[in-house]
Amino acid sequence: MNRLWVRLTLAFGLVALVAVGAVAFLGSVSAGEALRYYVAYSALVPQEAVVDALAAHYEEFGTWEGAGWILEQAASQGSMMGMRRGMRGHMMPRDVDLQFVLADAQASVVYDGVEGNPGRLLSHDERAAAQSISAGGDVAGFLVVTIPPRSTLLGPLEEVLVNRVRRWLAVAGLAAGGLALLLGLAVSRSLTAPLQHLAAAARGIARGDFSHRVHPEGSAELVEVGQAFNEMAEALDESEQQRKNMVADVAHELRTPLAVLQGNLQALLDDLYPLDKAEVSRLYDETRLLSRLVDDLRDLALADAGRLSLNLRLVDPAALVVDVGDSLGLAAEAQEVALEVELEDDLPPVLADPDRLAQVLRNLVTNALHYTPPGGTVTLSAGRDGAYLKLVVADTGEGIAPEDVAHVFDRFWRADRSRSRDGEAGAASGRGARGPGGSGLGLAIAQSLVEAHGGRIWAESDRDAGSKFTVAIPL
Repeated sequence: MNRLWVRLTLAFGLVALVAVGAVAFLGSVSAGEALRYYVAYSALVPQEAVVDALAAHYEEFGTWEGAGWILEQAASQGSMMGMRRGMRGHMMPRDVDLQFVLADAQASVVYDGVEGNPGRLLSHDERAAAQSISAGGDVAGFLVVTIPPRSTLLGPLEEVLVNRVRRWLAVAGLAAGGLALLLGLAVSRSLTAPLQHLAAAARGIARGDFSHRVHPEGSAELVEVGQAFNEMAEALDESEQQRKNMVADVAHELRTPLAVLQGNLQALLDDLYPLDKAEVSRLYDETRLLSRLVDDLRDLALADAGRLSLNLRLVDPAALVVDVGDSLGLAAEAQEVALEVELEDDLPPVLADPDRLAQVLRNLVTNALHYTPPGGTVTLSAGRDGAYLKLVVADTGEGIAPEDVAHVFDRFWRADRSRSRDGEAGAASGRGARGPGGSGLGLAIAQSLVEAHGGRIWAESDRDAGSKFTVAIPL
């Protein structure tokens, strides 16, 4: 019983039964009362004697004043003034008194033997049953002859008619109530079916099967809920796939330096390698790689959780760019790549974390140096673009394929999906691959840091035309 479709069906049925029952009851009462009034106004033969007496009174006096005594006499001596006969000629009981209402030519009551309210207008029923009174060829007034409706005794046929009306109203009420229950059942099932499908799909999602989707159907609200569920399932499916890929990538990135460390240490223990500073230096480089990867993963985890701390203060962008250029000058010189710095005059200060912003620029410049061949150029520039500070890192390297540009900020992404650590197997893998010593997370971290500053970062590139990475930070 605690099902939505059951409750909706019962609610439809209850409302229908109450409504139809009320209509049937009121219809039954109204039919009986209407028939009683009909008998009250139509069961009498015309009171010609009374009408003639009233017409003579009006012709003599020209007014209806004093005409009440004629009606009072007629009411007390009704059997003498005219026969009271029921419908179809049956005699009416003599203990039922006649009642008279007299109105002038404007239907304004001058004598009221029914309600005792002279001055009112004739009702609709009274106008229908009224006899006109003529005086001098004109209508001088109207006479209504009736008996008290409450005291009207219906004949056998009238009683049959009233009972039949009541019986048919009861049957119609029950039929309408049953039809309402069936319609309520159909409507409630159609309303709850999308919810049941949604619940089944949600249980599938809860079991870890993110392939479940629902077909949006039903009312506009249910369609909107179905579409929102599909969007949520799609996002969960994509997030789960990214999680699996990231776990596999992290495991791969950690496995390689650990394997090198383990193998070299085993070789040292077996006296295969001499225990000298060169070998220890190589092992130390592998530990630095592991440390950098762990730090990068920590930064990304903090960014995903919205807990990436920033030490904001006013920063001179020109000085920041010059410092980054100086710190990477030797690396560029070692790779025989020209590193140029271009600054716009009078750059305003920007509210930022100088260490984090420098980390972004170093990641971009290091990435550019890696993909720029000897003799090429990497340009680091800063300028103002409206309300934003624009930092641009451009190179003359191999460029990125157009279909790969949208993925360069993905974690561990590689154009050829290579997992080679040293870049040899993925020499043509594109900008997403990391080179020796990289963690494959530099661009993803740069994007997180820029977005934490309220800015945005994007890449523009073509194959064999170089690449350009732009950072926009609000001034």
